[in-house]
Amino acid sequence: MSIRNTVKVRGGAAVAIAAALVLTLAGCGDDGKAKTPPSTPTADKNTDAAAQPQPSAGKQSSAPPQVLATVNGEAGVVLAVHSVVRDTGGFVTVSGQIQNTADKPFANTAAWRGNELKTSGVSVAGVNLVDKAGKKRYYVLRDTEGRCLCSTGVAIIEAGQAVPFFAQFPAPPASTSEVEFNFPTFASTTLKISG
Repeated sequence: MSIRNTVKVRGGAAVAIAAALVLTLAGCGDDGKAKTPPSTPTADKNTDAAAQPQPSAGKQSSAPPQVLATVNGEAGVVLAVHSVVRDTGGFVTVSGQIQNTADKPFANTAAWRGNELKTSGVSVAGVNLVDKAGKKRYYVLRDTEGRCLCSTGVAIIEAGQAVPFFAQFPAPPASTSEVEFNFPTFASTTLKISG
Protein backbone atom coordinates (compact mmCIF):
# COMPACT_ATOMS: atom_id res chain seq x y z
CA MET A 1 0.00 0.00 0.00
CA SER A 2 1.46 3.37 -0.94
CA ILE A 3 1.65 6.40 1.32
CA ARG A 4 -0.95 8.14 -0.81
CA ASN A 5 -3.49 5.34 -0.29
CA THR A 6 -2.77 5.35 3.44
CA VAL A 7 -3.55 9.05 3.62
CA LYS A 8 -6.78 8.56 1.68
CA VAL A 9 -7.87 5.78 4.02
CA ARG A 10 -7.05 7.86 7.10
CA GLY A 11 -8.84 10.87 5.65
CA GLY A 12 -11.86 8.73 4.77
CA ALA A 13 -11.91 7.26 8.28
CA ALA A 14 -11.79 10.74 9.79
CA VAL A 15 -14.71 11.85 7.62
CA ALA A 16 -16.71 8.74 8.61
CA ILE A 17 -16.02 9.32 12.33
CA ALA A 18 -16.93 13.01 12.05
CA ALA A 19 -20.18 12.15 10.26
CA ALA A 20 -21.09 9.57 12.91
CA LEU A 21 -20.34 12.09 15.65
CA VAL A 22 -22.53 14.75 14.03
CA LEU A 23 -25.42 12.29 13.69
CA THR A 24 -25.00 11.17 17.29
CA LEU A 25 -24.98 14.73 18.63
CA ALA A 26 -27.96 15.68 16.50
CA GLY A 27 -29.93 12.83 18.06
CA CYS A 28 -29.12 13.96 21.64
CA GLY A 29 -31.43 16.96 21.56
CA ASP A 30 -34.53 15.00 20.58
CA ASP A 31 -36.90 14.59 23.51
CA GLY A 32 -39.08 12.09 21.67
CA LYS A 33 -42.03 14.50 21.43
CA ALA A 34 -43.64 15.44 18.15
CA LYS A 35 -42.48 18.77 16.80
CA THR A 36 -45.08 21.44 16.17
CA PRO A 37 -44.60 23.55 13.06
CA PRO A 38 -43.77 27.20 13.65
CA SER A 39 -46.71 29.59 13.40
CA THR A 40 -47.22 31.25 10.08
CA PRO A 41 -47.54 35.00 9.62
CA THR A 42 -51.07 34.46 8.30
CA ALA A 43 -52.29 32.93 11.58
CA ASP A 44 -55.04 34.84 13.33
CA LYS A 45 -53.46 36.92 16.12
CA ASN A 46 -56.77 37.47 17.91
CA THR A 47 -57.18 33.94 19.18
CA ASP A 48 -59.00 33.15 22.40
CA ALA A 49 -56.72 33.13 25.49
CA ALA A 50 -58.06 29.71 26.47
CA ALA A 51 -56.74 28.28 23.22
CA GLN A 52 -53.19 29.32 24.09
CA PRO A 53 -50.91 26.55 25.37
CA GLN A 54 -50.79 26.37 29.14
CA PRO A 55 -47.49 25.93 31.05
CA SER A 56 -46.68 22.30 31.75
CA ALA A 57 -46.85 20.87 35.25
CA GLY A 58 -43.08 20.19 35.22
CA LYS A 59 -42.17 23.88 35.22
CA GLN A 60 -41.27 25.72 38.41
CA SER A 61 -43.94 27.95 39.88
CA SER A 62 -43.06 31.45 41.04
CA ALA A 63 -45.45 31.08 43.99
CA PRO A 64 -43.79 30.48 47.36
CA PRO A 65 -43.89 26.86 48.51
CA GLN A 66 -46.52 25.74 50.99
CA VAL A 67 -45.25 25.60 54.58
CA LEU A 68 -46.67 22.73 56.65
CA ALA A 69 -44.58 23.43 59.74
CA THR A 70 -41.93 25.86 60.94
CA VAL A 71 -39.59 25.05 63.82
CA ASN A 72 -36.97 27.34 65.32
CA GLY A 73 -33.58 25.84 66.09
CA GLU A 74 -30.45 27.09 67.76
CA ALA A 75 -28.57 30.25 66.74
CA GLY A 76 -31.31 31.63 64.47
CA VAL A 77 -31.72 28.55 62.25
CA VAL A 78 -35.29 27.90 61.09
CA LEU A 79 -36.61 24.62 59.66
CA ALA A 80 -39.58 24.82 57.28
CA VAL A 81 -41.31 21.65 56.05
CA HIS A 82 -42.95 22.04 52.64
CA SER A 83 -44.25 18.56 51.89
CA VAL A 84 -44.75 15.09 53.35
CA VAL A 85 -45.74 12.82 50.48
CA ARG A 86 -46.57 9.11 50.50
CA ASP A 87 -45.36 7.59 47.23
CA THR A 88 -46.64 4.43 45.58
CA GLY A 89 -43.19 2.87 45.92
CA GLY A 90 -43.72 2.33 49.65
CA PHE A 91 -41.92 5.35 51.05
CA VAL A 92 -42.60 8.82 52.44
CA THR A 93 -40.57 11.84 51.34
CA VAL A 94 -40.26 14.86 53.64
CA SER A 95 -38.86 18.01 52.05
CA GLY A 96 -38.38 21.64 52.96
CA GLN A 97 -35.62 24.10 53.70
CA ILE A 98 -33.29 25.15 56.49
CA GLN A 99 -32.61 28.87 56.73
CA ASN A 100 -30.00 30.71 58.75
CA THR A 101 -31.66 33.95 59.85
CA ALA A 102 -28.66 35.00 61.94
CA ASP A 103 -25.93 37.41 60.86
CA LYS A 104 -23.11 34.84 61.08
CA PRO A 105 -22.54 31.39 59.54
CA PHE A 106 -24.03 28.32 61.25
CA ALA A 107 -21.74 25.29 61.40
CA ASN A 108 -23.23 23.11 64.15
CA THR A 109 -24.65 20.54 61.70
CA ALA A 110 -22.84 17.44 63.02
CA ALA A 111 -25.86 16.39 65.12
CA TRP A 112 -28.06 16.33 62.00
CA ARG A 113 -26.30 13.26 60.63
CA GLY A 114 -27.11 11.14 63.67
CA ASN A 115 -24.68 8.28 64.09
CA GLU A 116 -23.54 8.39 60.44
CA LEU A 117 -19.77 8.49 60.20
CA LYS A 118 -18.42 7.38 56.85
CA THR A 119 -21.33 6.16 54.75
CA SER A 120 -23.26 9.38 54.17
CA GLY A 121 -20.83 11.94 55.54
CA VAL A 122 -22.29 15.34 56.30
CA SER A 123 -26.03 14.78 55.90
CA VAL A 124 -29.44 15.01 57.57
CA ALA A 125 -29.52 11.23 58.15
CA GLY A 126 -30.30 11.75 61.84
CA VAL A 127 -33.92 12.71 61.15
CA ASN A 128 -36.73 10.24 61.86
CA LEU A 129 -40.50 9.85 61.80
CA VAL A 130 -42.58 8.46 64.66
CA ASP A 131 -45.97 6.84 64.17
CA LYS A 132 -47.39 7.38 67.66
CA ALA A 133 -50.57 5.39 67.00
CA GLY A 134 -48.60 2.43 65.63
CA LYS A 135 -45.82 2.92 68.20
CA LYS A 136 -43.10 2.70 65.57
CA ARG A 137 -40.09 4.85 64.62
CA TYR A 138 -38.96 5.15 60.98
CA TYR A 139 -35.37 5.95 60.06
CA VAL A 140 -34.03 7.35 56.78
CA LEU A 141 -33.81 4.80 53.97
CA ARG A 142 -30.42 3.70 52.62
CA ASP A 143 -29.26 2.81 49.12
CA THR A 144 -27.45 -0.45 48.30
CA GLU A 145 -24.13 1.08 49.36
CA GLY A 146 -25.46 2.23 52.73
CA ARG A 147 -25.76 5.94 51.89
CA CYS A 148 -28.80 7.76 53.18
CA LEU A 149 -31.62 8.78 50.85
CA CYS A 150 -31.46 12.30 52.19
CA SER A 151 -29.72 15.64 51.70
CA THR A 152 -25.95 15.55 52.04
CA GLY A 153 -23.21 18.17 52.05
CA VAL A 154 -24.90 20.58 54.47
CA ALA A 155 -21.86 21.52 56.58
CA ILE A 156 -22.14 25.30 56.91
CA ILE A 157 -25.14 27.54 56.28
CA GLU A 158 -24.06 31.10 55.60
CA ALA A 159 -25.84 34.07 57.17
CA GLY A 160 -29.18 34.60 55.41
CA GLN A 161 -28.79 31.43 53.32
CA ALA A 162 -31.60 28.89 52.88
CA VAL A 163 -30.71 25.35 51.84
CA PRO A 164 -33.21 22.71 50.69
CA PHE A 165 -33.42 19.34 52.41
CA PHE A 166 -35.21 16.06 51.84
CA ALA A 167 -35.32 12.67 53.52
CA GLN A 168 -37.05 9.44 52.48
CA PHE A 169 -38.49 6.95 54.95
CA PRO A 170 -40.31 3.63 54.76
CA ALA A 171 -44.03 4.42 54.55
CA PRO A 172 -46.13 3.86 57.67
CA PRO A 173 -49.37 1.90 57.16
CA ALA A 174 -52.00 3.58 54.97
CA SER A 175 -54.14 4.11 58.07
CA THR A 176 -51.46 6.44 59.50
CA SER A 177 -52.14 9.99 58.36
CA GLU A 178 -49.93 11.92 60.82
CA VAL A 179 -46.38 11.40 62.02
CA GLU A 180 -44.06 13.18 64.41
CA PHE A 181 -40.99 14.57 62.61
CA ASN A 182 -37.77 14.67 64.61
CA PHE A 183 -34.85 16.70 63.27
CA PRO A 184 -31.88 16.89 65.69
CA THR A 185 -31.41 20.32 67.37
CA PHE A 186 -35.02 21.27 66.53
CA ALA A 187 -38.21 20.62 68.47
CA SER A 188 -40.43 17.78 67.23
CA THR A 189 -43.40 18.68 65.08
CA THR A 190 -46.46 16.76 63.88
CA LEU A 191 -46.91 16.47 60.12
CA LYS A 192 -49.84 15.31 58.02
CA ILE A 193 -48.98 12.84 55.23
CA SER A 194 -50.44 13.56 51.80
CA GLY A 195 -50.87 11.09 48.98
